[in-house]
Amino acid sequence: MSQTQTWTVGRLLEWTTDYLKQHGSDSPRLDAEVLLSHARNCPRIQLYTTFADEPDETCRAAFREMVKRRSEGTPVAYLVGHKEFYSLDFIVTPDVLIPRSETEHLVIEALDGAKRLLAQGRVQADSIRIADLCTGSGCVAAAIAKHLPGSRLLATDLSESALEVAKRNIAKHHLEDRIQTQHADLWTPVTGPAANELFDIVVSNPPYVSESEYAQVSKSVRDFEPRMALVAGNDGLAMIERLISESTSRVREGGYLMIELSPMIAKRVEEHVAAQAGWKLVKMAKDLAGHARIAVLKRESNEQ
Repeated sequence: MSQTQTWTVGRLLEWTTDYLKQHGSDSPRLDAEVLLSHARNCPRIQLYTTFADEPDETCRAAFREMVKRRSEGTPVAYLVGHKEFYSLDFIVTPDVLIPRSETEHLVIEALDGAKRLLAQGRVQADSIRIADLCTGSGCVAAAIAKHLPGSRLLATDLSESALEVAKRNIAKHHLEDRIQTQHADLWTPVTGPAANELFDIVVSNPPYVSESEYAQVSKSVRDFEPRMALVAGNDGLAMIERLISESTSRVREGGYLMIELSPMIAKRVEEHVAAQAGWKLVKMAKDLAGHARIAVLKRESNEQ
């Protein structure tokens, strides 16, 4: 950007969109708008009514620095420190995965599952119990809690730094009295009253990327997002298999276990579930691209 030219909002957006496109962004216009609205401390929609305005040098300097970092691969969400998920705004840092639209299907399935349990009379609206394992930023737990006012949730994560982000998001959305966080590797060690509880619904977006897949993901993912939240051994199944096995004694009969997964391992997950006593695969929910994304399992009696 030349320092001698007049840089209006419209011109900044136009130049930055072209620049980020040349540097590999798959959403250069959106990136430019999000970064500039952050630098100006205004809603993104406001940019469209101020195209002729000329931001001051402080704003332009902050914007230039973010554009530079974005061109080097830093995800926009880490630059601005937040990301929208299920129409809610969440704090994100490099300690957690950036919430993605695919994961919203996990929330949708959980809410649908809760409706089924309520309609069947298996639970009461003010007592439904849900666990979110590998909670990360806490976006899934918070979104579910916001849309199920009577629910109580447990959110666990192996990463203490991720759990601190989740706590901030839970507080941000005023859900501290309904979402309990615990530092645990899935269920180990869940302590206190939750240690002996049965849950109506368990959801999880666990690590499910294989080592070979990880080598092919975008540079911005490999360089900036937490590896431990993505990779699950050589085949991507390690954490999912543990989830299914270790949740058998934690989900009440008729309840659900819902797991986000990669379409590449969906068939193997189906085969694994079929071999497990006590679980029935209700469906493999698809994302907007038509790919298998959420495995919905129902807890059945071991005698069945």
